[in-house]
Amino acid sequence: MLGDPRTVRITGDETAAVYRRADDTDAERQPEDHPGRPVPEAYVWCNLTSGNAARALWLLLLPFMVANLAHWMRPTTTGRQRTVRLYGLIVRLVGLTLTVLLVAAACEVALDLAAWQCAGTPACAGRHTWLGFLSPVGSDHGWWSLPGRRLALASLVPTLLTGLLWYLSHRTWSAYESQQPIPRRDEPDDEPGSTGLGRPGFWYGRRLVARLRAAHTAAGFLTVAAVLGTAAARHDRHHGSVQLEALSWLLAATLLAGAVVVVWVVCRRGRTENRLDQELDRTLVRRLPAGALAVLVLTMVYAGWSRPGWRSAGRLPTATAFGGLAIAQGLLVIALGVVAHVLHRVHPSPRTAVRGLAGPAVAVLACALGGVMSGGVAQRFADWLDGTGHTIAGPPVLLTWQASTIPPLLLVLLVLIAVLARRTWLLRRAETPAVELDHPGEPKDTSRTLRIAGTRAMAALTDRAPLVVGVTSVATLLLGAVALAGAFATDDTPEGAVRGAPSFVRGAVETAQTLGSWLIGVGFLLFVTWGRRAYKDPAARRTIGILWDVGTFWPRAAHPFAPPCYAERAVPDLTWRMAAWTRITGGRLVLSGHSQGSVLAAAAAWQVKPAVRRRVALLTYGSPLERLYGRWFPAYFGPAALSALHREVDCWRNLYRLTDPIGGPIRLPGDCGPQVDRAPLKDPLAYGRTDRQPLPAPILGHGDYQADPAFAEERERLLARLRRGLPAPRPGNTPPETAGTQPGQDPSEAGEEPGGGAAQGSSGRSSG
Repeated sequence: MLGDPRTVRITGDETAAVYRRADDTDAERQPEDHPGRPVPEAYVWCNLTSGNAARALWLLLLPFMVANLAHWMRPTTTGRQRTVRLYGLIVRLVGLTLTVLLVAAACEVALDLAAWQCAGTPACAGRHTWLGFLSPVGSDHGWWSLPGRRLALASLVPTLLTGLLWYLSHRTWSAYESQQPIPRRDEPDDEPGSTGLGRPGFWYGRRLVARLRAAHTAAGFLTVAAVLGTAAARHDRHHGSVQLEALSWLLAATLLAGAVVVVWVVCRRGRTENRLDQELDRTLVRRLPAGALAVLVLTMVYAGWSRPGWRSAGRLPTATAFGGLAIAQGLLVIALGVVAHVLHRVHPSPRTAVRGLAGPAVAVLACALGGVMSGGVAQRFADWLDGTGHTIAGPPVLLTWQASTIPPLLLVLLVLIAVLARRTWLLRRAETPAVELDHPGEPKDTSRTLRIAGTRAMAALTDRAPLVVGVTSVATLLLGAVALAGAFATDDTPEGAVRGAPSFVRGAVETAQTLGSWLIGVGFLLFVTWGRRAYKDPAARRTIGILWDVGTFWPRAAHPFAPPCYAERAVPDLTWRMAAWTRITGGRLVLSGHSQGSVLAAAAAWQVKPAVRRRVALLTYGSPLERLYGRWFPAYFGPAALSALHREVDCWRNLYRLTDPIGGPIRLPGDCGPQVDRAPLKDPLAYGRTDRQPLPAPILGHGDYQADPAFAEERERLLARLRRGLPAPRPGNTPPETAGTQPGQDPSEAGEEPGGGAAQGSSGRSSG
């Protein structure tokens, strides 16, 4: 990016830093050595998304990340603050159900399948010697063989999982999101014409994340306590002593009170963006998880109490909790859809994805991902324990019904893929004459033309993403309702529910159940394999990092256990650098950004003071600002927000190609459109073989924008405009401190000009 192998880190650390070429280190001290020439800088932020191998483990947090995205997808609106708060509240409740679902799945594996069913069945325990000390037969009725004690010991697994999630959330907050933005005065809650990305506290959600982390951790501990205590309470209410029965009711009341407190904490307060909120609810943050853990420990003691004659049989009584969770998630998603529709009707826009229902659609997919991962773990673990012996009851029937809906969902997706393939083929045919018109006077090459037209048609598939997400979410919601109704109505697997049906129906249902069970198991194994490969392979880890570029750009507003938000480190970094440099030198900035780096550039420009923003020119290329962010996150990157940014910076130019599947035009209305968007760049740069291009020129698509002459031309135009419009930098100021040398990886370009004036800039490179 800097065009020089000798680079010097001038500020930052190993996680994210700003680099210059070695020859430009003292540019502020010796402006006479750089007369009228911009000095480029590179901001390196790739380690925030694809640095060490532990990033691969974030795949397990994918449902949490998707749920967090739903929070930021609300439609554009003005006023209606109560409706906006209601939208955020519902998404936070969806996130809470996902935490409970994950912990419940761990309880299903450890407590129900292993400790209750397999350890209590001699045939199953005999095949797994590691369970021998828990088996009444294998241990000769040893101390741990009582059902309550087996369950208490197994409950350590989901308890440790909850503790691990708390630790990761706390640790990643310290590493990524604890950077404070530049202090600014508070703003009104609903200032007209403002965008959330420009508010003082947008990139610092410490208080909300701490509250949600405490609530979700407590919810995890209480879920384990509920699963553990329900089995013992059920026995005590039928066969136990009066004292144990009284304890069971007291325990149930305590768990209910704890659940009410957790829901109250989640619902009570959302994000505080109009000011830099550095306060913490210290009593709540410290005591809520500790109190829930104390309840869990007492429940372990209660469950482990000696109960002669208690035997384990069938499934744990809490297996029906999965049905309750599915109902709660379905009702919350429907309510979220109603609220989103109300908000969208205020300012409807044809460019908004899924007609304003992108948030509810993505929330459905988050719940589906959580269900698939939970069901996959339970199904595979049950198959491993039981094999083909049918000696244990297995996982809850709802999980089998949900797995059976996967083949019908895949059929819907295959039909959708066929429709999109036909549209792509028709678009390629329509693009063929346009490709020939772009290269007049060239000898015709049919295969070359079709290849270029095909690349353009494939790139246009990005604009069909709302259709794919909408159809998938609707089909998932309907099939989930069918699975829920079937499980509750029959209390049997799909195969058992159709025993008396016609042979055609039986065959279809048996095929769906068998294939669904196989697919959910294989899918989970592939998921784990991908994570393991990414853990060892940096190239695969960079591919996962591309997913995080979009998914972890947004702060953790709905789920505290989602992967950390790298922008809460990157945006303050860029903002501090821009503000400090303009204050020291009085200079001007060209902020250039590629792909996801253009989103960071826009976010940083929104965060600086208006006086600094007027010294900034934007150069974006391969930018998803409107094509992805403007459509899917209209409240923050909609036409009004992007138009305001265009008015507030000195100038803005955007480059894109028709062959780029990610970048696109900014599409500002009226005369602003041509001012920002340059006509689509020619790609490839040469159609056939010429004296200057004797070999075929590649189709560049999303990469190598700087190789196009248009990039240098537009940058020079911006620099020339800034030279005329602003005074020269202040002489005699102290430059930033220079740190050690380190080569940049996946850097973001920047530039600043000492002496005669011009530009600083920053762009992030992201192949995603």
